[in-house]
Amino acid sequence: MTTTQVRATCPHDCPDTCALLITVADGVATEVKGDPDHPTTAGVLCTKVSRYTERTYHAERLLHPLRRVGKKGEGSFERISWDEALDAIAARLQPIAARDPQAILPYSYCGTMGLVQGESMSSRFFHRLGASLLDRTICATAGATGYKYTVGASIGTDLEQFQNAKLILIWGGNPIASNLHFWTRAQEAKRRGATLVAIDPYRSLTAEKCQQHIALLPGTDAALALGMMHVLIADWLLDHDYIAQHTLGFEQLKQRAAEWTPARAAGVCGIAEDELVNLARLYGQTAKAGEAVAIRANYGVQRVRGGGMAVRNIACLPALVGAWRHAAGGIQLSSSGSFPSDKPALQRPDLLKTPVRTINMTTIGDDLLRPASAEFGPRIEALIVYNSNPVAVAPDSSKVAAGFAREDLFTVVLEHFQTDTADYADIVLPATTQLEHVDTHTAFGHLYMMANNAAIAPLGEAKANTEIFRLLAARMGFDDPCFQESDDQLAAKAFKTSDVRAMHFDWEALKRKGWQKLNMPDAPFAAGAFPTPSGKCEFYSAAMAADGLDPLPGYNPPYESAASNPQLAARYPLAMISPPARNFLNSSFVNVKSLRAAEGEPQLDIHPDDAAARGLAHGDMARIYNDRGSFVAKARVTTKARAGLVVGLSVWWKKLASDGKNANEVTSQRLTDMGRAPTFYDTLVQVEKAAA
Repeated sequence: MTTTQVRATCPHDCPDTCALLITVADGVATEVKGDPDHPTTAGVLCTKVSRYTERTYHAERLLHPLRRVGKKGEGSFERISWDEALDAIAARLQPIAARDPQAILPYSYCGTMGLVQGESMSSRFFHRLGASLLDRTICATAGATGYKYTVGASIGTDLEQFQNAKLILIWGGNPIASNLHFWTRAQEAKRRGATLVAIDPYRSLTAEKCQQHIALLPGTDAALALGMMHVLIADWLLDHDYIAQHTLGFEQLKQRAAEWTPARAAGVCGIAEDELVNLARLYGQTAKAGEAVAIRANYGVQRVRGGGMAVRNIACLPALVGAWRHAAGGIQLSSSGSFPSDKPALQRPDLLKTPVRTINMTTIGDDLLRPASAEFGPRIEALIVYNSNPVAVAPDSSKVAAGFAREDLFTVVLEHFQTDTADYADIVLPATTQLEHVDTHTAFGHLYMMANNAAIAPLGEAKANTEIFRLLAARMGFDDPCFQESDDQLAAKAFKTSDVRAMHFDWEALKRKGWQKLNMPDAPFAAGAFPTPSGKCEFYSAAMAADGLDPLPGYNPPYESAASNPQLAARYPLAMISPPARNFLNSSFVNVKSLRAAEGEPQLDIHPDDAAARGLAHGDMARIYNDRGSFVAKARVTTKARAGLVVGLSVWWKKLASDGKNANEVTSQRLTDMGRAPTFYDTLVQVEKAAA
């Protein structure tokens, strides 16, 4: 038996982007483990990825092209050859492209975070075709936009510094489930005497292990940050020198924060006034004592109407107290802006010869049902889905399914498994997993460029995304040289070799080592030099004013709240959030039996008072509903959910739920205040005992 070990990278939508070591025996991957030498992975993997061989060799893995033989949504297919599949796709796309290629739409997100298998050859194909562009907003654009207005780019505290902080605010996230290696650092900081504070409507696994949990109402984080600013300014808990040298607009901010008394802010947040005051004083006094104070903001904060402003407000706090002076201070939302990736070289937007429309992936339910019009453009006639499962993950799910069910819509899905979305495809193409192809990665939780080597040959007839789009390009008659580039050639273009942060990036060297840290300062904004127009942290943003937004930190109440819509709140009095289940990653891993068994079935956490008012007992089946739809879940009566809040851990494949539905039946397609992102956690519902 020949045994080798191959260096790889976890491809999933997680900030940790772990370095993997794959053990291969006679061409079969037998073990996936974390690289003990990689400083952030440190040999530790989450439960999900440690079972990656179970996913790769899953009995239900798609290994051959398929053609639909039943009704859309039934999931009935017959096996066909690759030539038959490619011919069928070209035969449908070519006449559409001849009429108006904008009637063709790609739909993809972060099923893989790889720069090569994510958006490289696929983008070249759609640019050359002249297809509609996709605005990929479904996860992070609200927060990224608010952060960029304030700090300038998605750059922040290095993960490897958090253990040196004296105070860490974990704001809007559950890192035990979704950011394990940050949690390891936070635990080390706690052992060294740091205080950990969780700010989250839900008492998550993380919140239970912090010294303090502030359970604010969903969508009120911006108000909490404004109230903290009020206290910091009123109590003079400020770094005046840092403010004077490295910020813009403090006097205007001071006036705005004066409006947000602790009583007002706490009332909006649904918390006690002293909780807010004590939090602000803890933050300001710790910084004033010369200790590092850090914030780990996560994406739960931004999935509401005012999500972009919430992140902006939170991002102002470190500059007020001078937290950026310390390597372990400041804030991390994402580290993605640290990477000098060369996306134009990979994606070739120059291939797009004429302007085309952009479709927002968040509103795919409405857009698939729209007729042609002068405003919208042509009706969407063809859809190619890869690296995503929109029938399960997109909001307002009944409309999404109705759009996918259109008999006149030609749909191609590249997948590993027959997902909810694949059930609606006309053609399904089998894609390789991370163990079967080459890729390179950035990260949004640490500062390492990462390499992925193919550990095994593709199973069955599976092909890499890049190869599939090369074949489609050839079938469509595209003979541009860029479609001949290999995956290694693409990976070699992934980073700007002249950029000092990449330290003269060399792909072959990265493949051998597996990872390479960026050349970044330990404390990126200790001396200011923010990548904003002014070079300062912008409390007042002229760019926001130019974009028609409030240039100062503010507060936008949730769309679905008593403040915004009292009549709706009277009918649907419970706020609902649907954060990730611990054993799933978005909709990935839901079909891995061992992980699904650990989750059991769809469940809804509900406070005892709310359960009693509805005659619900622990273990009862509950129906959760609003005007958009409904789904059922088993009630867990628990104080983990604050009163007035229900929590449906997600995202289940719909066909694996007892009623064929999931939490996105009740979420809306409304967009955030900035970044055009979804408002998954801006949802009001009613709950009742489900009919037997």
